[in-house]
Amino acid sequence: MITWVEGAAGSPYDIDNLPYAVVSTDATPARLGVRIGDRVLDLGAAARTLRPAWAPLLDVAALNPLMAAGPRTWDEVRSWVVELLTDPALRDRVTLLGVDEVTTSLPFEVADYVDYYASEHHATNVGRIFRPDGDALLPNWKHLPVGYHGRAGSIVVSGTAVHRPAGQRKAPTDDAPTYGPSLRLDIEAELGFVVGRSLPLGERVGTAELADTVFGVTGVNDWSARDLQAWEYVPLGPNLAKSFATSVSAWVTPLAALAAARVDVPGQEVAVLPYLQESGPNGVPSGYDVDVEVELNGVVVARPPYRTMYWSPAQMLAHLTVNGASLRVGDFFASGTISGPEQDQRGSFLELSWGGREPFAVGDEQRTFLEDGDEVVLRYSAPGALGGRIGLGEVRGRILPTR
Repeated sequence: MITWVEGAAGSPYDIDNLPYAVVSTDATPARLGVRIGDRVLDLGAAARTLRPAWAPLLDVAALNPLMAAGPRTWDEVRSWVVELLTDPALRDRVTLLGVDEVTTSLPFEVADYVDYYASEHHATNVGRIFRPDGDALLPNWKHLPVGYHGRAGSIVVSGTAVHRPAGQRKAPTDDAPTYGPSLRLDIEAELGFVVGRSLPLGERVGTAELADTVFGVTGVNDWSARDLQAWEYVPLGPNLAKSFATSVSAWVTPLAALAAARVDVPGQEVAVLPYLQESGPNGVPSGYDVDVEVELNGVVVARPPYRTMYWSPAQMLAHLTVNGASLRVGDFFASGTISGPEQDQRGSFLELSWGGREPFAVGDEQRTFLEDGDEVVLRYSAPGALGGRIGLGEVRGRILPTR
């Protein structure tokens, strides 16, 4: 497959990628677009003129109608987009916009949001930071994907500024909590999975149903106020420390584009219950070889590898519904912080600074947690079907002072 779009062949956004976004311009309303190189195919306009039956799915301001149409339609639309971008006879029948000409919006209407804790390296690091004399992992960790239910309404698109949250904080030496801005504001570099299927209460999704349930993936920065979290999370879990903002990429990469990036999940030596058992191509759970780059104020400070995660996307999805919880189109679940075994592969500043006790270098500065004015950019890439690497977009956010 060779695209006729100039400059796209061999780029991270070649014909084997084709992520979706919701785009608009000063002259046109929001509708779906597909990235190809440094251009955006106006998918809404193409549907209006060439496939009117698909206009209700594509000439709209969210991915939800397309996702609700199901896997067969996902495949048909993707095949059509490939045809539009590889058949020279069609080049004059479609509209391409520059990436820098469009404004992107939140790409899907979020129904529910669950955040997991799926990296053994991250969980072990956090356990050692907070329980240096105890077990790094709690007894349940290798028996189920630990997670919490987040706040869907505070998910924002990349580029949205984040105000420093305020709440209750209590240092170990304080007699009582105080209220004020978070002093230990952090990032969590994650990978998110967008659900394109509805399921009523009482039914369950098996590990073999990932490709029929998850439409695509997106980068995630689950901003975290560590001091608020330390005081509030016992015994029930995070609340205000997480619910102020979670940033996602403007681009949703179809799961089909990651076929060449599938890898075996490493190290599940503890037998799991039947509903979590998964047989990938090699008889073991499957993850994805996605690389993440964490940039703070223009300096790359970490490169977490998603391929080192302990729990697979299919296992997280199966656990999500094993109790009979419903699914809705637009549900969203994230992996939790991605961290690898090396120091420069840690996906949070909590780990990079070892709880704030060991500052890390950002150019000529020594840093621990986020300061007002800081900008964080997460970038994602993975192997593509054409032999190069595809780009999964970026997640960008700047910290503003507390309102």
